[in-house]
Amino acid sequence: MIISMTGYGKALAELPGKNLAIEIKSLNSKGLDLSVKLPSAFREKEMEIRTLLSQRLERGKIELFVSVEKSADSGSFSINKTLFLHYHKELKTLLSEAGEESNESLSSVILKIPDVLQSEKAEFDEHDWETVAQGIENALSSVEEFRTAEGQVLEDDIRGRVGLILDLLVLVEPFEQNRLNDIRERIRTGFQKITKSDLLQTKPDENRFEQELIYYIERLDITEEKVRLKKHCDYFIETLNDSASQGKKLGFVVQEMGREINTIGSKANDAGIQKIVVQMKDELEKIKEQLLNIL
Repeated sequence: MIISMTGYGKALAELPGKNLAIEIKSLNSKGLDLSVKLPSAFREKEMEIRTLLSQRLERGKIELFVSVEKSADSGSFSINKTLFLHYHKELKTLLSEAGEESNESLSSVILKIPDVLQSEKAEFDEHDWETVAQGIENALSSVEEFRTAEGQVLEDDIRGRVGLILDLLVLVEPFEQNRLNDIRERIRTGFQKITKSDLLQTKPDENRFEQELIYYIERLDITEEKVRLKKHCDYFIETLNDSASQGKKLGFVVQEMGREINTIGSKANDAGIQKIVVQMKDELEKIKEQLLNIL
């Protein structure tokens, strides 16, 4: 099972005279990177929220933001009368000096001046926190659903690419047998040309030549690499089928797959196999990119 580190969730919490919007965003990261932004009244709950986020989301760059909006009927705004009257007097004086008469729009202008219209400080009690905590739980559930859905998309893509690597591995076999025969024939032909030339003072030892040829051919053999690559692919799929998402473990398995593919390429000495190896590497790189987003 795969779970993505990318997710988004939003929930609303309604309190007397106040509406709270709770948003959680999650992006990929090597570790856990938490950012929590709360109204000042809930600062003491920050550690509790961080613990909850780390337990539920485990890994990723996670941001939680709680914003408060006053209800229209909350009655939580007040006018600073002293400041209002001060600005009103000053503006009337200026208008009079400028030869203009004050009008009804003067009051609306004054109300837009900073600190004239004040919002009362939001107060919360323990019952309010229970509502907010439930809202955070709802937002977390939304993030988890998002992560699971995206994880399924990633899993389908990765399974397909591992399957392609296994299919390409099968295509190596016909090239492999022909390759060894060609190498053997090429070396033998060269050896015969040398033995028939007048450049050699002594006749080469054919038994020693056979031993060296077998040794050389064995060094070019890729049977073990193919077997290990298939086992790594099988183990990768087995890990995908695990009930928990294990992105780091899958990353380690992919590294081993890459080593075997690289060794096959270095031993290939054949254009056909090299072409297949390039295709394998291309699929493996795409798998690595996808794994960066996996929990």
